[in-house]
Amino acid sequence: MKTLILFYSTYGHVYKLAEAIAEGAREVEGNEVVIKRVPETLPQEVLDKTGATGAQKAFEHIPVANPDELVEYDNIVFGTPTRYGNLCGQMQAFMDSTGGLWAKGALVGKVGSAFVSTATQHGGQETTLRAFHTELLHHGFVIVGLPYAWQGQMGHEEVTGGTPYGASTVAGGQGERQPSANELEGARYQGRHTSEIAKKLAVK
Repeated sequence: MKTLILFYSTYGHVYKLAEAIAEGAREVEGNEVVIKRVPETLPQEVLDKTGATGAQKAFEHIPVANPDELVEYDNIVFGTPTRYGNLCGQMQAFMDSTGGLWAKGALVGKVGSAFVSTATQHGGQETTLRAFHTELLHHGFVIVGLPYAWQGQMGHEEVTGGTPYGASTVAGGQGERQPSANELEGARYQGRHTSEIAKKLAVK
């Protein structure tokens, strides 16, 4: 079985969640786990002005995915920052390039899941995850979220991401907040959970 963690990250928050999801996925026996990123679409001068260039050096070693390779995986977990309650432009551009796969039904029956990052607690985490689910349903993915069996999303003692639709983190207005231990644990749970379901579906 093969699992792909595919993400876009501006300042590293989504990347850290991606690493945690990969950790959880690797706990499932026989699961080959790959982390890749989608292509950048912003001009270099914009990345320089926003400070993203320096932050992205932390994961520049991660290979860039090609849409055609999605067919190679049984389980794909997508990660994106939120932009106005929706996918970021880079991830949307990647998804828009999968039309050929959609036309062939090449991704039907695969397990799909998503995770996000927002600047604020109410910055569109759930709307972004639901929007991503809609795109995955058009491709025929079997959608998997982050069930309440993971008790970390039940508490209110601290500011934390984590929704029944997928793992998430709150980055802060200037990106100053890093994913918390609870948020990373939710991501690990999601990685393990999606992989377990994909493994069950793969049994003939």
